[in-house]
Amino acid sequence: MCGIAGIAALGDRAPPDPARLRAMCDAMRHRGPDGEGIEVRDGVGLGMRRLAVIDLEGGRQPMANEDGSVRVVFNGEIYNFRELRSELEAKGHRFATKADTEVIVHAYEEYGADFPLRLNGMFAIALHDRARGRLMLLRDPVGIKPLYWAMHGGELCWGSELKVVLASGRVPREIDADAVRAFLAWEYVPAPATLLRAVRKLEPAGRLTVDLAGGTVRTDAYWDVPPPVPAPPRRAEEWAEEVDAAVARAVRRQLVSDVPLGAFLSGGVDSSLMTAGMGPARTFSIGFADPTYNELAWSERVARHLGVSHTTERIEPDVTALFERLLPQLDDPIGDFSIFPTYLVSRLARRSVTVALGGDGGDELFGGYETYVADAWARRLFDWGPAPLRRGLARALDPLPPRAAKKGAINKAKRFLEGLGHDRALGHARWRVFLGRAMDEALFRPDFRAAFEQDPQAHIRTLFDRAGPRDPLHRSLYVDFRSYLPENILVKVDRMSMAESLEARVPYLDTELVELAFRVPAALKVRGGRTKILLKRVAARHVPADCVYRPKEGFSIPIKNWLGTSLRPLMETLLAGPRLAARGWIEPGAVAALKAQHLAGTHNHSHTLWSLMVLEAWADQWRPA
Repeated sequence: MCGIAGIAALGDRAPPDPARLRAMCDAMRHRGPDGEGIEVRDGVGLGMRRLAVIDLEGGRQPMANEDGSVRVVFNGEIYNFRELRSELEAKGHRFATKADTEVIVHAYEEYGADFPLRLNGMFAIALHDRARGRLMLLRDPVGIKPLYWAMHGGELCWGSELKVVLASGRVPREIDADAVRAFLAWEYVPAPATLLRAVRKLEPAGRLTVDLAGGTVRTDAYWDVPPPVPAPPRRAEEWAEEVDAAVARAVRRQLVSDVPLGAFLSGGVDSSLMTAGMGPARTFSIGFADPTYNELAWSERVARHLGVSHTTERIEPDVTALFERLLPQLDDPIGDFSIFPTYLVSRLARRSVTVALGGDGGDELFGGYETYVADAWARRLFDWGPAPLRRGLARALDPLPPRAAKKGAINKAKRFLEGLGHDRALGHARWRVFLGRAMDEALFRPDFRAAFEQDPQAHIRTLFDRAGPRDPLHRSLYVDFRSYLPENILVKVDRMSMAESLEARVPYLDTELVELAFRVPAALKVRGGRTKILLKRVAARHVPADCVYRPKEGFSIPIKNWLGTSLRPLMETLLAGPRLAARGWIEPGAVAALKAQHLAGTHNHSHTLWSLMVLEAWADQWRPA
């Protein structure tokens, strides 16, 4: 695990200065506190910061083959590297280290550009084929590890974080107005865009190939979720057996480590089943004073049942100080509140371990979100009904104030009716939109709005089309697997764990398990208002049933309440009218109205207000033009 960086001079341009590479590596020291590697050859500079996890002495990068014709830097882990190494040695390849990085070099030699299909792991790779004058950038199939790139002035720059690309010193910082609009709508910027026009994200399973002499750049994808294929009917118990075994295999694969390893345990379905597959383990969980945001009792119950060594911490965080601490990690920002608990549990775990497994991905594969239930209800009950009926229900609920607790009937009903007002073509994603048409029209300044060129919802429609002829649930799962998961959930996990130099692994996103999950029938995932049906059945084999069959809570914080208390000074500072007016993006009056309603307790605008705060702080930090 580490962070990678690089600069490639295209055509006959001068080779990159190693000092620029060092500045890029310095920008991500938190990703790799154990060492640095920088090397410039044939106009291509490779850089990395290392967090030593496998082959502590011999795993230094950049790493090359025997004659130095193929060089690589790599961020992540290859979990099947020992099996691949044996296979490659049988074909005549010679290895000089015990590191998983070296497998990448020889797999490319043996299998060519499609070698990532042989890798089971999480990775971002930069590979320089000196003999062919070729550079390749690659990202793992799911998008667990990040990779950013920019082409400017005859150079290609890349890095594990956006700030790394900016540290090259040559990349312009012009704001992308469409990306700002999308960020406020979804709380993330859909790939391949970022908030800066010049910087792109390599998409999951992305492969960027550069002809160094000719200067041409080509991007494509080397993998996607396989399309559905007809199969004989199977009993639910047969599916449960197969999923149980596949989860156990994925967990065992990801236990490979030469440093202390543990797990995040919330006491929910995904983390509990994962922990059950680890055997003796160290686990970590945090809680808050507000009982509706505190799951420590459940995690402790599961830990006792499994006999693991469990560490907990009840936290009353200084959220303003935390925000300042985490802001540099939000260079490609997300508006997800749960960055705070994710960071805090990572900090707790890092005191004892260097690697931690987490349960992310189970919801997107096995149908864990209430949005899937809402979409099914909408198709059956409301979408055919008259619009005046829906508007009347919404007006009736509007005067009812939101509850202070995390969830409740009023909060859910208002959110459900709000989602029905969005474009039906968005399917379940209607309940993920935080910027409806009315707010969109009110929020942006006219000059800023004039720069809009793209529909902020277009990526969701594109993904629904790409999902192909699947049943409605699996089309929704595909969309989340390709949008919400890599653009929000995995960004949060990567940035917040790396802020503490902790490697986070996600066994549910093992490619074998992903492909199996998309074959499981939809009726074994969501049916009759129930979610994650099959995975809960599997989990109940290993942990107490009442821990499995309880309401889903989610990993969050009471930010809607904190905006009126501990976070209010920060909100008032970042969203002050003169400040917004000077920036020229957002209408101060619209924001003042949102704040007034939220503080009066008549509406919950926490998502929009928080995203605006993150956006303002981001603009201060990175100073886009």
